[in-house]
Amino acid sequence: ALEDRIFAELKSMCCDNLAKLQSNAQALSALDCLVSLANVSVANKYVKPEINKKIKCIDIEEGRHPVVETLLDRGAYVPNDTLLDDSDNRTMIITGPNMAGKSTYMRQVAIITLMAHIGCFVPAKSAKIALTDRIFTRIGASDDLSGGQSTFMVEMIEVATILNYATSSSLLVLDEIGRGTSTFDGLSIAWAVLEYITKNIKAKTLFATHFHELTELEGVLPGVKNYSISIKKRGDELIFLRKIVPGGADRSYGIEVAKLAGLPDSVLKRARAILEELESQSGRPAPAAPPEDQLSLSAMAESEAADTIRRTQVDSLSPLEALNLLYELKRRLS
Repeated sequence: ALEDRIFAELKSMCCDNLAKLQSNAQALSALDCLVSLANVSVANKYVKPEINKKIKCIDIEEGRHPVVETLLDRGAYVPNDTLLDDSDNRTMIITGPNMAGKSTYMRQVAIITLMAHIGCFVPAKSAKIALTDRIFTRIGASDDLSGGQSTFMVEMIEVATILNYATSSSLLVLDEIGRGTSTFDGLSIAWAVLEYITKNIKAKTLFATHFHELTELEGVLPGVKNYSISIKKRGDELIFLRKIVPGGADRSYGIEVAKLAGLPDSVLKRARAILEELESQSGRPAPAAPPEDQLSLSAMAESEAADTIRRTQVDSLSPLEALNLLYELKRRLS
């Protein structure tokens, strides 16, 4: 009874002073947040960003990823510059190998932009951040099996949301659009999405891709610039320099990355042989497959469709021409 009476008195006292308690709680929570932001800013040498209505660009000098850099030895993280504006540098097409740092770079731009908007100092040497209404991202692979949606369907729904709701004041971070379907379909979708963003939405955009054909859009679409993650190749070894530089990459070095992942040497050797054949324009025969049960592409030499594929200069095809070629091959094989 005594315990119940004391508890009732405590509740009554709280109710009588509810406004004061809520005001104190709100002030303490805001103070806790600001002190936390100040502590992390001092500890990691962040700088105060410039952000106001007059600034129309995202101009970051020596930007860093605030999480990744804490997982590395101090000074090991390679900083990178970023310039996105409303004119000649509105869209960055970023190419380069997997594991080279494209996704980390794009995420750091988005995080720095967000940190500036919440009032925190940012991991950079200097930063000018335009007022941004929303940050849209399409990164990674996920599905919704219970809802009957494949990985590619989820990707397309997210892209549709971006295209329908983004504005010229938004920041778009798009990673590997179109990779969840066939090459021609994916390239066509990525190309069309990039054109729509550039011509209709005109948002500041980071667009990472392994479709190297998209690098042809620099100079064709206004505001599009090519960038790549620099690497150094020494024999079969890849050295990731983690530095973003102007210009597009000529290839994605997927087999080299597969080697880093630990694929068997026989698989890597066969992959290189197939790659050489697929990239050849003169229809050179494929090296013989060591195991008898491994299908050689040269076994299709008598096929009219295979001959057409070998004669085709894939790099010179437009998305529409690529689709027409695919339909023609399908008609011949049906």
